[in-house]
Amino acid sequence: MITVIDQALFAELSAEAQQAPRRRKNRNFHPADDYPGHRLLNAIEPGSYVMPHRHLDPAKDESIVCLRGRLGIVVFGPSGQVDRNILLTPAGANIGVDIPHGVYHTVLALESGTVFFEAKAGPYVPLAAAERALWAPAEGEAGVAEYLAGLRRLFD
Repeated sequence: MITVIDQALFAELSAEAQQAPRRRKNRNFHPADDYPGHRLLNAIEPGSYVMPHRHLDPAKDESIVCLRGRLGIVVFGPSGQVDRNILLTPAGANIGVDIPHGVYHTVLALESGTVFFEAKAGPYVPLAAAERALWAPAEGEAGVAEYLAGLRRLFD
């Protein structure tokens, strides 16, 4: 069955993200977590925190394309220093990134209704301890709001 990716789907997914405790919601196009290729939409709202992380598996390069809104990408060095921040917008100078495995990164919504397309190899495997940025707060820990606000300021 063909899925049409349209503004109505973006609006539906964004409404779900606004109501979700983590302020984000994904819509998978791959049929199961163990599927070899993962393709999905992510709706993300301001205030959603994606802990900086990396994917160590050489097959887990990650491609992201902004379809609606404004998405910030932050790339870090191994000690947590910001190496680069990239603004993605659908009609802007930068619309997407391809992040090689092993590179610490995070994403953040810079406006409500932001939706991006993501593709990477499956299967889904939760992040291992070595893939989490130990220099950043984990989701739910004290300091997340301040850390996220600092990342947001990179795009002011």
